[in-house]
Amino acid sequence: MEIPELIGGGKYSDERGSLFFNNSFDAAAIKRIYFIENADTQLIRGWAGHKIEQRWFSAVRGGFLIKLIKIDNWETPSAESEILEFEVNAETLDVLHMPKGYVSAIQAKTKEAKLLVMVDHALGEVDDDYRFPVDYFKKLS
Repeated sequence: MEIPELIGGGKYSDERGSLFFNNSFDAAAIKRIYFIENADTQLIRGWAGHKIEQRWFSAVRGGFLIKLIKIDNWETPSAESEILEFEVNAETLDVLHMPKGYVSAIQAKTKEAKLLVMVDHALGEVDDDYRFPVDYFKKLS
């Protein structure tokens, strides 16, 4: 079973400016990308997930709090499931890997934050979209 992993990036600065990098992230599985911009920092976008698809998240502007849950039953998941929390921000170009079998809840931590989402399946390639109300899981704070 794969577990979520935060793949650390970095930043190099000199008199010319800054270079943001992530030399540990292997993008070979990526088939499509898109951006998420939440309306404000109060909105929690979630819970959405996939049995088959996996996602990689990287902040390109600002920062995000991303909560992940491993789903035990896709029809009626346990409302008491453990919630894993990760932060990604544009200053380090970290990449959060969400393996298949998880759902996510995404909250912008800064105004006008922008999140890059990378997916290992083309749009429409599989029917694999699961959504639960944001207040479904009891441990969400």
